[in-house]
Amino acid sequence: MNGELIPLHLLPPGCSGRVCRIEINGAARRRMLDLGLTGSTAVAALQKSPSGDPTAYLIRGAVIALRSQEASQIFVAPDNIK
Repeated sequence: MNGELIPLHLLPPGCSGRVCRIEINGAARRRMLDLGLTGSTAVAALQKSPSGDPTAYLIRGAVIALRSQEASQIFVAPDNIK
């Protein structure tokens, strides 16, 4: 992906990246920070639910489910895209 940033919800299952930017404000931003989503945090997309939303992500050793609406406002630099 040539160092491009992509929204977290577009990171395919089985791929990983590093958080570069969070464009969420207010209480939702605080929740993301409390979950450990800070600058340069490693994140891996594990799997999508059968309905496609939410998606499970591995963040700092914990599995966190995020809806696409939230994940679309978190931008990552992908490490590997399959």
